[in-house]
Amino acid sequence: MSINRIRIRDARTEDREVIRQLLIDAYGQYETVLPPEGWQQYKDNILASVDGDAPSARLIAEINGEIVGSSLLFLSSQVAYGLPELDIHTPIIRLLAVSPQARGKGIATELIKESARRALELGASTLHLHTSDMMESAVKLYERLGFERAFDKDILKGENVVKSYRLQLKEAAILQ
Repeated sequence: MSINRIRIRDARTEDREVIRQLLIDAYGQYETVLPPEGWQQYKDNILASVDGDAPSARLIAEINGEIVGSSLLFLSSQVAYGLPELDIHTPIIRLLAVSPQARGKGIATELIKESARRALELGASTLHLHTSDMMESAVKLYERLGFERAFDKDILKGENVVKSYRLQLKEAAILQ
């Protein structure tokens, strides 16, 4: 067994402050891309998600006992975004984050794999997520893992398109 093995587990209440800091560190790279008011709104939304009751699962990734990644799993677009009109009734990953110092070690892949496994356990046929063009490396990862664009589930925020991706769980190589 490798010393640097990634361990995925459910977050505990006492992990929340570490998760908050992890999210700010991970998403902080977009502070210079977004206008100041846009960044503040984005940051406030991220932090509010840590304490909300909406996620069905809060996952964290650890290496040697240190929290290096996290993600949230929601059961529908209504619960995830307050958007029932998106008509997504299968799990959605939100706020997938990996510490900048721990990137490139497969942490995001392991968090997605666990989310997909849990979605299957819930009887879901698909797993969704939303992202934007500013998250170019994340988009490449999602596509490499088998996610495909779901244009009909995109979200328009002002002039920006938040792109939807869908993973067909039964065919997903990530679960093989």
